[in-house]
Amino acid sequence: MQLQLPEPGADAQSASHSLQHLIAGEIAASGGWISFERYMELALYAPQVGYYSGGSAKLGKEGDFTTAPEISPLYGATLAHLAAEVIAASPQVANVLLEFGAGTGKLARDILTELQSRGALPEKYFIVEISAQLRARQQETLAAFAPRVEWLDALPQTFSGVVVGNEVLDAMPVRLAIKAEEGWQERGVTVDANGRLQFADRTVNDLPLAQIPEADDLPAGYLTELSPVAIGFMHTLGRMLASGPGALAILPDYGFPAAEYYLPDRDQGTLMCHYRHHAHTDPFYWPGLQDITAHVDFTAMAVAAVEQGAEVLAYTSQGAFLLNAGIGELLLRTSPEDSLRYLPLANGMQKLISPAEMGELFKVLAIGKNVEWPARMLRHDRTHRL
Repeated sequence: MQLQLPEPGADAQSASHSLQHLIAGEIAASGGWISFERYMELALYAPQVGYYSGGSAKLGKEGDFTTAPEISPLYGATLAHLAAEVIAASPQVANVLLEFGAGTGKLARDILTELQSRGALPEKYFIVEISAQLRARQQETLAAFAPRVEWLDALPQTFSGVVVGNEVLDAMPVRLAIKAEEGWQERGVTVDANGRLQFADRTVNDLPLAQIPEADDLPAGYLTELSPVAIGFMHTLGRMLASGPGALAILPDYGFPAAEYYLPDRDQGTLMCHYRHHAHTDPFYWPGLQDITAHVDFTAMAVAAVEQGAEVLAYTSQGAFLLNAGIGELLLRTSPEDSLRYLPLANGMQKLISPAEMGELFKVLAIGKNVEWPARMLRHDRTHRL
């Protein structure tokens, strides 16, 4: 089926063609087939031409999708409010923040602006960012806080403070697994006779099928994602949180616990692409010019962190999390009579918390070690569903 999407410009098409040539070369060098995980890694992160490595805008009105920080400054203010509360109540937790994958830098700016207004600026605000283009944009956005902000290439081995990873896990490359009549196979990528990228399935020995509950009972034709990269990240994060005197990580993203992720009727997986605010399912549409994501298996993420010594503090919907953390009280700092300022904030909050918008699709996983977690944050907790 031909996608009816806006045509990219000539320069963008040229960059995509360069990436496609690179991918085709790797497929040829690998014997005619690569895993979808490797394809997704190249499509998103190949130097200069990958989606997150190229120069085009990714986020907001001019980009391909909108994240919670772009919707309202109340989002960052609420996270700042909670982080400051946890740090104040937990003497062993340092007054340090770390953000992984900071996008445009808007979330960091909103968090730091709120903390500044409270007289509670952190000693340091670290940002782990692998995209040079996004790092440059963050440096521009955060110029007012320059002395406190420091960029890192990877997570440190030990850390004390509060970590924020907003929509980080969904952008990590996934493997595709499909149930054939003779058993599970891996869906990878090859090149057809006309040089076009296409899916191709093969039998492999190392699919991590333990991630799928009751995998043997699923029907033939069932397609889903496996997330060894994200699990590896959670192992690293859990180890980092457990190694210091006290630390907390807040991970908002869209996804499900395993029992819901691998439902029999979710038989085509959750892979989704975003191009200029159009969502579709063709990962081969102009590679490098669109985002490719998959929903998060929060059970697998929580288990990976716990295996390395961290603890699950909470798992709930984004709506419940933000309400528990005080977003409503932060909204009311602006008078409803000041409609020019109040209405945009109220509308933004509604998008963040409404079950019909982001409030239910997005979940928040909080993990940590030696942290005083506020009791009210356990209202509507769903950890038992993981």
